[in-house]
Amino acid sequence: MKAIKYKYLAIAILFGASVAMTSCTSDLDTIPIDKEEAVGETVYGKDLGAYQSGLAKIYAGLAISGNKGGDDLSDVAGVDGGSQASFLRGLWNLQELPTDEAHCCWGDIGINDFNIIEWNSSNVFIKGLYYRLFYQVNLSNEFLRETTEDKLSSRGMDEKVKAEVRIYRNDARFMRALAYYYLLDMFRNVPFITEDGSVGKEAPQQIKGKDLFVYIEKELTDIENGLLEPFVGYDSKYYGRVTKAAVWSLLSRLYLNAEVYAGEKKYTESITYSNKVLNVGYQLEPVYANMFKADNGNSKEMIFPIRYEGVDTQTWGGLTFLLCSTVPSAMQTEINAQGAWQGNRARVSLQNIFKNENSFDKDGRYGMLYPDLSDNIEIVDPSKYGDGIPVVKYSNVNKDGSLPPSNIVYTDFPLFRLSEIYLNYAEAVLRGGTGGDATKALSLINDLRKRAYNGDAAATISSANLNLNFILDERAREFFFEAQRRTDLIRFGKLTGSDYIWTWKGGSFDGRSVDAKYNVYPIPADDMGSNPNLVQNSGY
Repeated sequence: MKAIKYKYLAIAILFGASVAMTSCTSDLDTIPIDKEEAVGETVYGKDLGAYQSGLAKIYAGLAISGNKGGDDLSDVAGVDGGSQASFLRGLWNLQELPTDEAHCCWGDIGINDFNIIEWNSSNVFIKGLYYRLFYQVNLSNEFLRETTEDKLSSRGMDEKVKAEVRIYRNDARFMRALAYYYLLDMFRNVPFITEDGSVGKEAPQQIKGKDLFVYIEKELTDIENGLLEPFVGYDSKYYGRVTKAAVWSLLSRLYLNAEVYAGEKKYTESITYSNKVLNVGYQLEPVYANMFKADNGNSKEMIFPIRYEGVDTQTWGGLTFLLCSTVPSAMQTEINAQGAWQGNRARVSLQNIFKNENSFDKDGRYGMLYPDLSDNIEIVDPSKYGDGIPVVKYSNVNKDGSLPPSNIVYTDFPLFRLSEIYLNYAEAVLRGGTGGDATKALSLINDLRKRAYNGDAAATISSANLNLNFILDERAREFFFEAQRRTDLIRFGKLTGSDYIWTWKGGSFDGRSVDAKYNVYPIPADDMGSNPNLVQNSGY
């Protein structure tokens, strides 16, 4: 299979449309699940092309929301394709806006719920991401149903083609596990269906978070040896495909959060899989800012990206959203964006995390915050565009300053990159995981910081400084606006409760404690109403 560019062939559109017709809950306006009258022989045959197109549709669901440019012919009915059914945009909203990092001043119904951590089961943005994730699950299920050994044999397929499709099946299983991982992280107890489940006849049963954790773990360990070998840097044939390193990275993250998800400490396992990634030969991008440029696909730090290819991936979600909504209007031309939406800004609490360090002004990551372009660095008026701190992290400009073919975004989103593995390893060691090494953990963190400080000696910390509080702050400095912060704060017990307060937390300017129920999102009311097998998450 060539590099995933998400160009839609007619077969891919037919495949996606067939999956979008029926709901597992019989609610046709919400969650698109599998159709009993599957595409089968209408789409698939003995040639590889149809299978490539079917798999490309699954990958495309991470980047775009529909079958035409600008999110037209949306995959998911009942929500807006560009703003609510977009995987990356939805993930960013739900992972960043309820935290100490970001605030959105837009008046869209449901957005301010995240700013103040006061949402309910009717929130349309929660609904949109939930249905997007299940759409990914069901695309994968349908692909797996149509690529069994029996079906491949019945089509008279050549053995070489069969061997390739077997790898595609593991790609699809990873993509399904990834969707279930985010469902676990966000919603915990969710409907559960695989390719072996009945199609469209009965509502799925609900799976408990601990059991879903076990399922994801087993899926990932089962498929790791059947995927592509890792490669470092850009590969014109396979860039954008899942490799063994992507599986190891997801397992590293899954195990780091196992105590939250399943009530069990799995820090030793997180170290094991972090080491597997560290042994591949990935390297930190020499200049931090270049990790977020239009040609970041050639970075040796990139493990698994969401790809954007200009006109081939036109969307109002994804990187278009991140570019246009975070960068101030005065800098939109400079970063080669499509327009100045603005709206999303950093909270002062993010700036303060940088300022906790004596030489914070030497940290190049801090240089992506532009307090001087703010009317008020404090968010005094939550609806005012000028309040809060502009962030210029993502850019649609190449590393050498040249421009890609258009201002339609070419910048890939690093869903997994090497820096996370460095920090996962160090945290797992500090939390008592065995098989790791404290000296190695310190070295990894200092390497990460030296990159940020452009080699300045101020970057180096001693072992006395390396503790869990430092790790949480360093994750904020490294991953701000990368859709990880909510998960990190929950793991450290700081998203809810009163242990850590920031402006507008709980709906007041000075911030206040919030209920622990907000550590998990509610199952959308639509699905609760249409699936009698579901029990709502506690407190909702």
